[in-house]
Amino acid sequence: MFKGILIEKDEAGYRATYQAIAQETLPEGDVTVAVEWSSLNYKDCLALTGASPVVRKFPMIPGIDFAGTVLESSHPDWQAGDKVVLNGWGVGETHCGGLAEQARVKGEWLVALPPRFSAREAMAIGTAGYTAMLCVLALEKHGVTPGDGSILVTGANGGVGSVAIALLAKLGYRVVASTGRLAEADYLKSLGAAEVIDRSELSEPGRPLGKERWAGVVDTVGSHTLANACATTRYGGVVTACGLAGGMDFPSTVMPFILRGVTLCGIDSVMAPLSLRHQAWDRLAEDLDIERLNLLTQEIPLSQAVAQGDAFLAGQVRGRIVVNIQG
Repeated sequence: MFKGILIEKDEAGYRATYQAIAQETLPEGDVTVAVEWSSLNYKDCLALTGASPVVRKFPMIPGIDFAGTVLESSHPDWQAGDKVVLNGWGVGETHCGGLAEQARVKGEWLVALPPRFSAREAMAIGTAGYTAMLCVLALEKHGVTPGDGSILVTGANGGVGSVAIALLAKLGYRVVASTGRLAEADYLKSLGAAEVIDRSELSEPGRPLGKERWAGVVDTVGSHTLANACATTRYGGVVTACGLAGGMDFPSTVMPFILRGVTLCGIDSVMAPLSLRHQAWDRLAEDLDIERLNLLTQEIPLSQAVAQGDAFLAGQVRGRIVVNIQG
């Protein structure tokens, strides 16, 4: 038996509880990991609350990422004692995840913990920070440089937004943070934002084209915010889309793309190939300021994870929440 969060669905309804979990609950896999740290992401909180049908199989241990130490392995790349990180691959949705003391997964899903980071720091980054790095890599791939103009980051107080601000600022970009919580402006500026704007500037229905403002965008919100971000991106600019906190619709037109040559890049962290994952983690180790990472991180014990779900979805949480699995 080991401690963890278990989501069950039956005649009694949908529930997530902290409990002792039987070893046979773990799915098939060739690597068993002693999980030391996990984190709470938007998708985790959808699963914990049942607000969206994220979980596809029951019972399910949620948690889309974790960091820990290999206990047992029949995979050639890993042996007992190795420090590893996992993000995505359907873990916490169709395959038991990281909000428990143990996880059993496929070895090809794992990445070696970068030597620069502790397991806790890796989860302070977590899927949110790894996704933010994928957005930065996409902006760079499409030629957006610090001299091209401002980069808009939407949903700036969230995990992806907070890490994106810290990364972009460290790389020399001028960052404009969009948030619904202007009281957090000082926090966002401490991460590196040069300017903070109210999300209402972007969240209402807008025109097909607006004033050119952004050389690039990291959007975590979707819906009208993403449409307006595209409509106000400069000629040849790049918009990366990685979230749907504001809705999964995209009420836009083709105008930004055919009149201004704007590029819209979809960012998927779940099934990204290992080569891209390695690149992202290598760059995080190189470019992320640990002091700023600490500014945006708060810690909770595993036993309190379920209670955080509603507050997270209500937008009452800023930055990253790391979960101490052993604490």
